Amino acid sequence: MKSLVIIGAGGHGRVVADTAESAGYEHITFLDDTFPEKTKNGAWPVDGKIPTILGGAPLFLALGHNHTRSRLWSELNLADSPVLCHPAAVVSRYAVLGAGTLVVAGSVVNFGAEIGRGAILNTGCSVDHDCRIGEFVHISPGARLAGNVTVGARSWVGIGAIIREGITIGADVTIGAGAVVIRNVPDGQTVVGAPAKILER
Repeated sequence: MKSLVIIGAGGHGRVVADTAESAGYEHITFLDDTFPEKTKNGAWPVDGKIPTILGGAPLFLALGHNHTRSRLWSELNLADSPVLCHPAAVVSRYAVLGAGTLVVAGSVVNFGAEIGRGAILNTGCSVDHDCRIGEFVHISPGARLAGNVTVGARSWVGIGAIIREGITIGADVTIGAGAVVIRNVPDGQTVVGAPAKILER
């Protein structure tokens, strides 16, 4: 029986479990420190807290916050975390997906794309040819990345955002919902609007 332990029993965790089940995992359980009262998360049991996870089934981080996912990855040594790819996603055989990557239903990953470990490619997003997506990046539902886009580590591309071909997005960047990015974005910035502009703090 193919088993998986998912860390994080929130709404994103249910999406991860549904993707895992669709990909052939038969025995799925959750661990979470945040919801001590929970015994189930959707159709799947919550079996305990994170410190109880030593040994056994493979582990998968189901935490939407990029920095938290990055920190726990290091703390829990999740180098062997599986790639979860929904059968309703389209992933080129010539794309490379890092350990612990989630590819949700309706997503498209085209030829030559490279996805870093712990990344989230959420519902119906599109990552075109030769994109480079860093570690612990979240590409939100419906976001569209044209060819040869680079996205730095821990960045978040908001729902419905569009990124023009050849653009470089730095690390720790937030791209606002519906933004249209036509210029490179430096590390640590937040951009919003169409065309996207840096949000002044």
